[in-house]
This record gives sequence, structure tokens and C-alpha cells, in this order.
Amino acid sequence: MEVRARAPGKIILAGEHAVVHGSAAVAAAIDLYTGSSIRLLPAGDADAVELDLKDSGLTFSWACSRLRDVLGEGCCQAEAPRPCSSDELAALAKLLEEHEIPEAKIWLSAGLSAFLFLYTSILGLKPGRVVVSSDLPMGAGLGSSAAFCVSMSGALLTAAGVVAVAGGSQGEGWQVFEKADLELVNRWAFQGEKIIHGKPSGIDNAVSTFGSMIKFKKGTLTNLKSRNPVNMLITDTRVGRNTKALVAGVSERASRHPDAMASVFNAVNSISEELSSIVELAAEDEIAITSKEDKLAELMEMNQGLLQCMGVSHASIETVLRTTLKYNLVSKLTGAGGGGCVLTLIPTCILFAS
Repeated sequence: MEVRARAPGKIILAGEHAVVHGSAAVAAAIDLYTGSSIRLLPAGDADAVELDLKDSGLTFSWACSRLRDVLGEGCCQAEAPRPCSSDELAALAKLLEEHEIPEAKIWLSAGLSAFLFLYTSILGLKPGRVVVSSDLPMGAGLGSSAAFCVSMSGALLTAAGVVAVAGGSQGEGWQVFEKADLELVNRWAFQGEKIIHGKPSGIDNAVSTFGSMIKFKKGTLTNLKSRNPVNMLITDTRVGRNTKALVAGVSERASRHPDAMASVFNAVNSISEELSSIVELAAEDEIAITSKEDKLAELMEMNQGLLQCMGVSHASIETVLRTTLKYNLVSKLTGAGGGGCVLTLIPTCILFAS
């Protein structure tokens, strides 16, 4: 039997980076997905764990006997998510060294480590074939790694018989998990994210797991109900960057300038809290909608200025900001910055006019 799961990418409307330091952030799922499929194989058929990364054109395979030699029998407790230890990380790195990963694809190493950890922790050393494909650009700030970890955790836990779909439909034939099962998926996905990014806040995997729009602060998730559509244009600068390094850079700046950066994080927290309140307000007419969107635009503009203070903007991002400003449109980076994607708020009146 083949098990398939998918998870959406995300945009962050306010609060990236500061959320790692305890501030609130607001994020929303987008209609681009990563899908993972798993087919468990009879032990005598192919005694290996195979991973096919469709978009990268790469396939990896690890003999179960080799996994046993390096990782040991391990502790397969799918119902109890746990962090990957430093010894396990070193063992996973040893397994990856045995594969010739192209230099241009070396950034895949962290994702492969997360995959092996999640697979062996949830399914043990059972042979199987996993296929991953995605609509999301890699390393662009749209939550590609979180969507990978969430879809992978969902598929693995289903294959292990630990979770089951609730029967509700989400369109295109996809069914959804019960809330308790989603919580388990989210907790495992967070462990995968920690392998990839070091010290993530958890907001990416949370919005990818639960979908819709959320406010996230110190691990607590609040669902937001947007009373009016919030229209965003997403521009990919096509400038790659390292999320882990950017997160670490902000932390280093905070340690060098603790008082100043604390003020920055507090300001971002206020922006996220206000933005989440505005999103939930119902605007009944064109004047009210315009007023609401003007406030959202101002908050986005302030948030972008604070992200510049954190040192995570980039020349490519500034180019998009200047270009959209020519048309009186407000933009901000989304995600880690340093390149990646930029959000531009598109006023409803422009959509009506077109």
C-alpha cells in the first residue's frame, strides 16, 4: 500500500526572526505544496530505504543493514517525538558522506539528515521507498523545508499506523487528520526542522501543519479568521540564502547589542499583535476596506524597516521594494531574508479596477 501526504508552504506577514526571540508573528499557508509518498517493501524484496527527490533529479538508497550498523537498532517510538542527539547527528553525517552529493546540491545534506532521522525514528529499519515532489522553490522563504518535514511526518506516521485520516475532505481527494494527530505530526516535523535550521521558532511547521492563518508566539498558536481577503503578490528574487546562518546572525547581533535589539523585537511584537487584530476586523464597504489595508501596509512597512535593523535585508529585496514603491505599493521580505521572496500588498481597489 502506498501512503501519500502533502503540506502547504507559507508566507510570514509579520514577525520573522523576532519570533525566535519570543515576539509574536503572523503567518498564512499558501496554495503551493510539498508531497511525500511512502511504499513499505517486503524485507526480502529490497532490504533498503530509498529516497527519490523528483525535483532535484536525485535518488538515494541506504541498505537497512548499513543503517543498523551506524545507527544501531535505535528507539522506534512514533508516538513520542524526541530531538535528534548530537551522537545521532554525527552518525547521520557519516551515512551521508558515503553518498556523492553534487557540490551544487550540498545544501540537501541537512534535509537528508532530517529524512533519515524521521524515517528511522518513526518506522525503524523497515525497508521502503519514499518519493518527494514540491511546488515550492527551495530556500526562498516560503517554508519549503517545513512543508517537507510536515508531509514526511504525516506520511510516515500514517504508514506506521499511528495516525489516520478523519474522513473530512480538503479538495482534490485529500483527506485531513484529526487535531490530536495533527499535533503529533507537528511535533515530529519540528524535530526535523531543528536538524535543518538549528534553532527554528516552530512557526513554519505549525502553519504548514494546521493551515489557514495563525498568530504564533512562544510555541502557542492562535487561529486567525480573516474577515476580508488579504491579497499578496509574491516575488521570488531568485537569490539563494542560508536560513540557519541568517537566524544565527540575528542572534549574534542581539548578543552584541542586547538593549537595542530587545527594543527591535518588542516593536515587532507590537506590529504582529496589531496586524493580527486588524486582519480579524470586518470591513463592510470600500472606505472601510481601504482604511484597513492602509493600516496593514503601514505595519508591513514598519516591519521591513525593523528587519533591515536586524541585518537580514538584501540588495535584491531593496530592488523589489523600490520598484513596487513607484506604484505606491508596500512590500516586505518574507521568511529569513537575505534574498528569497518578497510580499507586496495589493489593495482591493486595484483588483476591482482591473
